[in-house]
Amino acid sequence: MREYANFIQGEWVSASSGRTIESTNPATGETVATVAGSGREDVDRAVSAARERFKTWRKVPAPKRGEVLYRVGQLLMDRKEEIARLMTQEMGKVLAEARGDVQEGIDMAFYTAGEGRRMFGVTTPSEMPEKFQMAVRDPIGVVAAVTPWNFPMAIPTWKLMPAILAGNTVVFKPASDTPSVAAELVRVFADAGLPPGVLNFVTGSGTEVGDYLINHPEVDVISFTGSTETGARVVSQTAGKNKKISLELGGKNAIMVMEDADLDLAVEGILWSGYGTTGQRCTACSRLIVHEQVREPLTRKLIERIEKLKLGNGLDPDTDVGPVINTRQRDSIHKYVQIGQEEGAELLIGGEIPQGDGLSKGSFYAPTLFGNVRPDMRIAQEEIFGPVISVLTVRGLEEAIAVNNATPFGLSSSIYTQNVHRAFEAMRDVTTGILYINAGTIGAEVHLPFGGTRGTGNGHREGAAWTALDVFTEWKSIYVDYSGRLQRAQIDEFQHGA
Repeated sequence: MREYANFIQGEWVSASSGRTIESTNPATGETVATVAGSGREDVDRAVSAARERFKTWRKVPAPKRGEVLYRVGQLLMDRKEEIARLMTQEMGKVLAEARGDVQEGIDMAFYTAGEGRRMFGVTTPSEMPEKFQMAVRDPIGVVAAVTPWNFPMAIPTWKLMPAILAGNTVVFKPASDTPSVAAELVRVFADAGLPPGVLNFVTGSGTEVGDYLINHPEVDVISFTGSTETGARVVSQTAGKNKKISLELGGKNAIMVMEDADLDLAVEGILWSGYGTTGQRCTACSRLIVHEQVREPLTRKLIERIEKLKLGNGLDPDTDVGPVINTRQRDSIHKYVQIGQEEGAELLIGGEIPQGDGLSKGSFYAPTLFGNVRPDMRIAQEEIFGPVISVLTVRGLEEAIAVNNATPFGLSSSIYTQNVHRAFEAMRDVTTGILYINAGTIGAEVHLPFGGTRGTGNGHREGAAWTALDVFTEWKSIYVDYSGRLQRAQIDEFQHGA
C-alpha cells in the first residue's frame, strides 16, 4: 500500500492535523493508498508558497519554462506503465484506457512545452507616426486547479501545464477518489526540476479543502472540472470576488445514425463511446438518435455485442468494462435505470448490479440499453455518468439535429452517414463544442480546443494550448511612442507629407 503526503514549497509534508484518508480499488474494495487528510491550514500554506514563488516564476523566460515541460513529458514516457497500472487500481478503467490517459498527459506536455517559444502576441500599425504598439500575454497569479476522478492524469495536465507555462503558480486539489495518480504526476514535475512553490498539492474532501481553496483571497484563477451542479456552486460561492473562472462540466452526448450509415462501423463507435471507461466520460454517448428505418437492425446488432462484453478488474486483459468509481455512483446509475422504467422506456438489456464471477466486492454495473425513449424523459436529459445508452427514434436529419441540440448540455456529438451533404449540414447546425463524423463521441486530441456549450461550461476551452492560455493569461496592450512629442490618438490628425 502506498502513502502520499501533501507537496508544498517543494517538500512532501503531512497534513497539519496528522489525519489521513484512504483511496480504494473500485474493483476489489481493497485500499490502494493513504493520503493526507488536509484542512484549511494546509491550503493556506500551499497558497502562500504559490504566491511567493509567483514573484520570480513569472520572470523566467517562457522558453525556459517550456523546457521543464519537455522533461515532464519524457519522465511520463518512462513511467507510463507504472502510472497506468496504478490508475487502473485506483480508478477502475481497463489498462489499455489507463495507458491512453497517461499518453494524453505525455502529448500535452510536449505540445504545451512548444508554446514556450510560440506564445504569440499581436502587433498592429499605429494611426500615429513614430509609434509602435503590441499586445502580449501576462500571467495572472495563483491558480486553483480542481480536477475530477475519471481522467486523473489527462485532465490535470490540461490545467497544470498551460498555467505553469504561462508563468502562473498552482495549487492542485485532485478528486478524493484518485489522489494517488495525481501525486505521481506531481512527483514527475518535481523530478523534472520545477522550482519549489510553482506547483503545490493538497488532498482532502471537496467541502473542506476544495471550497476553501476556491474561495481563498490569494487565489486569482479557478480551473474546475466536475458536475454541472458543483460548477454552479463554484460560481455562486465566488461571486463578487473578481476571480477568473474556467468551468468544464457535464454532457449528454448523442450519436446520430442516419439510414445510409455503415451500421457495423456505427456499432463499434457506439460501444466504445457508451461503455468505454464504463460510461464515465463527460463525452460518453448517453443518447443514440437513430433513423426509424435502421432502428431495429442497429438495436439488434448492439444487443448481440453488449451480451458479449465482459465485466471485471481492469488489470485483467480479458476485461471489456471495468467498475464504476464507487458504490455511491453505482447506486445513482441504478436509480436512473429505475426512473427510465417508470417513465415508460423499454429496458432492452442490462439494468442490474451484477453479483457473480467475483464482482460482488466491487462497484460494477451491467452495460445497459434502453429503447422507446422520448426526448423529454429524464434519462434523455440528465447526465447519468455510467454505462447507460438511450435509443431515440427520428424520421430524418433535421429532426435528429433538433433532438441532439435539445438538452441543457452541449459537449460532444457524432453523426454516422455516407452522405457528404448531410455531414456538412451537421457541421453547420449541431451546437455542441465537439462534433465527430463517422466516429463516436469520444477521442479528442490535445491540439484542438476541448469544451462545450450551454450547461457544459462557461465558454472557456481546455486542451489546445493557444485556447487554454486564454484562461491563464491576461492581455496587456503596450504603446511605444518614439516621436519625442505628445501625440493624441483620435484627436490629432496625421499630416501627410509631400
